[in-house]
Amino acid sequence: MTLTFHWFLPTSGDSRNITGGGHGADVVHRDRRVTTRYLRQIVTAAEELGFEGALTPTGLWCDDAWLSTASLLDSTDRLKFLVAFRPGLMSPTLAAQMATTFQNQSGGRLLLNVVTGGEPAEQKAFGDFLSKDERYRRTDEFLAIVRRLWEHGDPFDFRGEHLRVEQARLVSVPDPVPQIYFGGSSAAAGPVAAARSDVYLTWGEPPAAVAEKLGWIRKLAAEAGRTVRFGIRLHVITRDTSEDAWREARRLLAALPPETIAKVQAGLHKSESEGQKRMLSLHGGSAEDLEIYPNLWAGVGLARGGAGTALVGSHEEVADRIKEYADLGIEEFILSGYPHLEEAYWFGESVLPRLERDGLWTRPGEAQLSTENAVPFAV
Repeated sequence: MTLTFHWFLPTSGDSRNITGGGHGADVVHRDRRVTTRYLRQIVTAAEELGFEGALTPTGLWCDDAWLSTASLLDSTDRLKFLVAFRPGLMSPTLAAQMATTFQNQSGGRLLLNVVTGGEPAEQKAFGDFLSKDERYRRTDEFLAIVRRLWEHGDPFDFRGEHLRVEQARLVSVPDPVPQIYFGGSSAAAGPVAAARSDVYLTWGEPPAAVAEKLGWIRKLAAEAGRTVRFGIRLHVITRDTSEDAWREARRLLAALPPETIAKVQAGLHKSESEGQKRMLSLHGGSAEDLEIYPNLWAGVGLARGGAGTALVGSHEEVADRIKEYADLGIEEFILSGYPHLEEAYWFGESVLPRLERDGLWTRPGEAQLSTENAVPFAV
């Protein structure tokens, strides 16, 4: 198995301390404000280091993902952009058209992360008043329409519980069709992921819990006559020694005032997201006993919503944990760290070469040299 690695675009701001937001959490520690110049540094570094793509979040707590990534296309040659978007906030025909435009004008560098939305307050701020289960049913209809639009064919009609189009068609279709990434831990999410996604994403839980989720989706996908790939979203703190890595984790934790943790946790406990509830259960709001599995640290989740765990350790230890997740069937890793620019270099220069040595990673776009007609050196 060859693994794929993506980095993260901090379009809510960046810092040497934990920053983030979403799922009811306010953004904290935005020491580096969002600018195209800074994001350009991150994406060019990610491309040079060998990351396949970069995930860009969605929500009121960050800048718009479509505009942010489109502004960075000319700064990169190969890097793909994993654009997070919410199906309930735009027409499926418009979304299919936007994705087609992005894909064809970028030379095939679009990936799509479908975010159904788990927070009622934020959804209502966008004008969306459906319940959680209704949102997932609408997502299923949305993706059915989008995939139909991406096929060559005549105009078609669709009438569902939530969405309706008449004589929908596109002048051109994306080449290639963008891969759809989908996360969700609730009972309502599973069947949609199994039926509509290419890659099912999970946040970084201990391997046994991840294995259980993957088995759940595998079964649902098989029942739908499909197979899906699997990815995981994690933060990372990798250093030359384990002691150095854990020292950095302790520094990040020490920079969080107790009142900040309490405020963030109060917001996160209002979340409807099953995945967020699973993240909260890993630490219980306490700053004690945060290593929940060897080299898996739950401290990030004290200060941000969404992905709340980090791989922490020496470069060899982090590589070993990645191999452990790969053994479960995880093929794609979406990583981040604080600050995102510096941590990209720590991982890209120190962990990726170890995985390459073990035959688990190949630099994207790297020419495979054939030795069939090679002339041996004279001896």
